[in-house]
This record gives sequence, C-alpha cells and structure tokens, in this order.
Amino acid sequence: MTLPGGVFAETYAQDQALIRTRGQWIWFVGFMLLLVLLPAVASGRVVGIAITIGITLIAVLGLQITMGLAGQVNMGQSAFMGAGAFICGALASKFAIPFWLTIPLAGLGAAVFGAIFGSAALRIRGFYLALTTIAAQYIFTFAMLKLPASWFGRSQGLRLDPASLFSFAFNTDRRMYFLVLLLVVIMTTGAWGLARSRTGRAFIALRDNDNAAEVIGIDVFHYKILAFFIGAFYAGVAGALWAYYVRYVQVDQFTLWLSVWYVGMLIVGGLGSVLGAIIGTVVIRLLMEFVTIAGPALNQYLPQLGSQYVFAGMNILLGGLIILFVLFEPRGLVHRWNILKESYRIWPFPH
Repeated sequence: MTLPGGVFAETYAQDQALIRTRGQWIWFVGFMLLLVLLPAVASGRVVGIAITIGITLIAVLGLQITMGLAGQVNMGQSAFMGAGAFICGALASKFAIPFWLTIPLAGLGAAVFGAIFGSAALRIRGFYLALTTIAAQYIFTFAMLKLPASWFGRSQGLRLDPASLFSFAFNTDRRMYFLVLLLVVIMTTGAWGLARSRTGRAFIALRDNDNAAEVIGIDVFHYKILAFFIGAFYAGVAGALWAYYVRYVQVDQFTLWLSVWYVGMLIVGGLGSVLGAIIGTVVIRLLMEFVTIAGPALNQYLPQLGSQYVFAGMNILLGGLIILFVLFEPRGLVHRWNILKESYRIWPFPH
C-alpha cells in the first residue's frame, strides 16, 4: 500500500493493516454507512441492482483469485456458481437445512467440483486449460439435466423458500440486501487477506513463472488445485445467494456467456487486484443495467431495430470494452485509480 508522505509504521500490525490513516478510516466508515443506509433511501429497483452487483462481486472475486492471483485460466466460473446454487437448492428444499449451513456447504461442493477441473492445470496451461474449464460448463449442464429429477429437478429446476433465521425471513429485497452485504464484506476481507498471505504470495509466484516457483520450493500442484478450490468456493457461495434471492434455480441461469462476462469484468477492472475486481464488477454491471433500461426506450423511437438488439448490444459492449482495454489499458481501471491517487498525493510536484 502506498501511504501519504510522513506516515510510518512503528509496529508489524501497523505495517500489515489495510486501513492505516485517519483519513482512510473516515472514508471507509462513511462508505459503509452509505451501504447500510442505501435500502432506506433508494428505490426497490436500485436495491435489486445492488443485490445483483454484490452476488456478482463474490463470484468475480473468486475468479480474481484463480486467474488474477494464481494465473490459472478459468472459463467455467458460471458452472461452479451453478453447482453451488443447485447444491444449496437441494439441501434447502429437500432436507430443510438452514441457510447458514447451506451457503458454506454449497461453497464447499462447488469448490470440490472446481478442484477436479483444476487438477488438469498441472499438465496443461493457457488456451488448453481454458478449454478444460469450458468443458466444466457443459458437464455441469449435462449433469443437471440428466441426474435423477428427485435430486436437482432436471429441466424444471428447484424452488426454494426464503432464507430465514428463527422467525426473521429474508423475503424482501431490502432484507436480502443486508444478507448479501454481510457476505460481500466477509468474502472481500477474506480475498484481501489471502492476497497478502503466504498462500497469496505462492499464487503470485505461480502466475509469474511456475517453473521458477517450483525451483524455490513451492508445491505447484498443491497451489494450483488450491487456487481452483478457493475460486470455486467463492462461486458456490455466490450461487447459493443467487438461489435464495430468486428462489428458483434452473440450468439456463448459469451459461458460458456469464463466465465470459466475469472474465470481462476482471479485464476492465484489472487482473491481480481485489480492488480491480470490485471496480470491474460495478462498472460492467451498471453498464448492463444502462443497456437494459435504455434498450426498450430506444426501441420505442426506432421499432425497426427489433427487441433482440438489447442482448446483442450487451455482447457488443462487452467485446468492445475488452478489445479497448487490452489494447490501451491492459492493467485495467484500477491502474488509472492508482495513478490518480499518486498524482493527488505528490501534487503540485510532478515526481
């Protein structure tokens, strides 16, 4: 972390702290208060968008750990999220297990599913590993449609009751918002801690050069599997939250396109940074909402375009953004944010 001039750490705890100055604490507390008060001042539409952003953020954070930190290409994050959603749905609807158990169990089930495909990373990498994770997407769809209907409902999917704690049910968007916000804070803090831990440093060594990492004593196979395990765990938790939010789980909700969107969010936000995952998720999700809202309005003035242009417009938007960022800003928006902070701190001096 780059600190303003004159701020020095005197203890190890201060050196390792995420928030180190009074100004940073003020901004952090203000931001958290804004998030807590959002349902009281915002419309239901805005709260619904915030819930979607929060659930997506957890899945993208997992992908950031697998791809951004460990450098393992993963095009199957949506499948891992779907596995978590179906596991959560089956546990909740068929065994009446409470949500505070189904969510971590869904994460663990998705993590095991992800680790199976991550085992291929020992032999292959890059494009070939991407193909392997794409296969996870199709295997997930095939399994959900072919396994006994009594397990996951096949094409009919699963319906869930709202998550509840004693007599308090998360049966409205505003109540669900606080559950999602709590898990977003926990998972984001976990991702930040992981990136700064010994495991995170091993992931970064793998990303930079796995041969060199093996020479210095890093167990390459163990950490590659672990990267997929943790990344898929995040996806499973996101899938479980999605299941409780929509209360209906179906295979069509977890497509390969969704995985591509997640990768696009990382590229736009910045690979290898937790803040990059947050920025990319918020920016792309808001752009998607803008296209969804502006599309029907534009269709009223230009009906000859047809209603299909909204979906096509989203794909064109994502493809265009990925091309532009790869060409002109491969480090993502987080790099520009860091430059802006540095410029503010050293102003008016150029160096």
